[in-house]
Amino acid sequence: MSHSLEQVHREMREMIRGVGLRVTSPRLAVLAVLHELGTPCTHEQIMAALPPGGFDKATVWRILADLHEAGLLRRMDLGDRIWRYELLDACRTVEADHPHFLCETCGAVTCLPPLEVRSREGAIPDALRNAEIQIRVSGTCGACLGKQ
Repeated sequence: MSHSLEQVHREMREMIRGVGLRVTSPRLAVLAVLHELGTPCTHEQIMAALPPGGFDKATVWRILADLHEAGLLRRMDLGDRIWRYELLDACRTVEADHPHFLCETCGAVTCLPPLEVRSREGAIPDALRNAEIQIRVSGTCGACLGKQ
């Protein structure tokens, strides 16, 4: 689905208002960066993509926390103890809950299509019936393999 920049900003304003938050330039800027990058991003990656000199680290942390709490972002730790944030918007072609691939060499994160997890015996253990399950696949990405 192709969206113009104007459509993206309009959608983001609606998203922010829809969860009861005030639309501010910093919130729009953070959402626009996450939309543009299109992959789970660290705080540092978001800071690097924002216009220089316009935002301090603490403000961006607060924005990320507010947007996560409001349900506009997914916050995840892919096992490397680094929080990443992923935009949940209508422009995404993947389902809300989906697995990720983490390159252990360069740290790149790639969204994967939905995967199915089954027990070999067929029965789901009671402990997993209401559990939140996040799937992370790790290894070396194609770009890093090509450099070896």
